[in-house]
Amino acid sequence: MSICDMTLLFLNLGGGEVFVILVVVLLLFGSKKIPELARGLGQGIREFKDATNGVQRELERSIHEPPKPSQPPQTQERTEPKPKEEAQ
Repeated sequence: MSICDMTLLFLNLGGGEVFVILVVVLLLFGSKKIPELARGLGQGIREFKDATNGVQRELERSIHEPPKPSQPPQTQERTEPKPKEEAQ
């Protein structure tokens, strides 16, 4: 069973419904605009897949890399103010 058949089963669409949808799309957008729409849709799907793959790689990398040793917060040495000399 091909992916197309599985998609049609998932959407519960028959051949007639798919044909009607294609005719409506052709009437709405025209034959010149459909390739542009398909190209834009393909680019959008590719960018989405690239983004999800990038996020997945980042998560896997952060899981597999050892944690960085935490450093204690640096404290600044406080100097005691010199007492003011009393004028005599």
